[in-house]
Amino acid sequence: MQKKQYKYIYGPVPSWRLGSSLGIDPVSMDEKICTFDCTYCQLWKTKNFCKKRSVFVPVKKIIDELKTLPDIEIDYITFSGVAEPTLAKNIGKMIKETKKMMNKKIAVLTNSTLLDRNDVQNDLLQADLVVAKLDAASQDVFEKINRPMDEFKLENIIQAIYDFRSIFNGKLALQIMFLEDNKHQAEEIAEIAKKIKPDEVQINTPLRPCEVEPLGEKEMKQISKCFKGMNVINVYEKEKKEVSSLSDEDTLRRRGKI
Repeated sequence: MQKKQYKYIYGPVPSWRLGSSLGIDPVSMDEKICTFDCTYCQLWKTKNFCKKRSVFVPVKKIIDELKTLPDIEIDYITFSGVAEPTLAKNIGKMIKETKKMMNKKIAVLTNSTLLDRNDVQNDLLQADLVVAKLDAASQDVFEKINRPMDEFKLENIIQAIYDFRSIFNGKLALQIMFLEDNKHQAEEIAEIAKKIKPDEVQINTPLRPCEVEPLGEKEMKQISKCFKGMNVINVYEKEKKEVSSLSDEDTLRRRGKI
């Protein structure tokens, strides 16, 4: 497949959760902008903490790049990248226009911090799949792993996910990144998940290079048992598709080493 330099789209990438996933970065900055500085982030440290939504990339620029795509097989178009995607004030319009043009399922990966906002909820209602992060059952573990901006409280984030679940007609997945610092909370996190009632629980551990070590396959299998009765997928048990990327350089910049 011919390689081309894209500024806002990347991949497709092989995703254990989404199959063949074509990424759209709705923020597309040279530095990571986020409400978190997670210990397990495979990109780089957050130097620019931000919770204000802004227009970083005009919708037209995203659509113009999508128009140049060759005929490729993808399972999802996924809004993600080097920043928390819901910081993009125009992500709702991006989702709407992308669906209109591509007729593909749309996923959004979010760290859940802005989900208590009505405007964010309205934007994400247009997606087919929302993957919401939940890595802790207590504020101290939340702060240790996700290293959020000071104003974010875990109880508010959990409530926001719960409230969004009640109005969202698409597929809601919880992504939980397990490591040494939170594996002891697996049962508590599972109880929270059971109250939220997501369509899917994604049990993950950091297999890409980062500052923390992943849990082993045996430990992750034990953790999965805490979520008995729920639709659980485990990173060690899901095979990735064979996927050819359109732009290796951009994929690595936004995703870390695959």
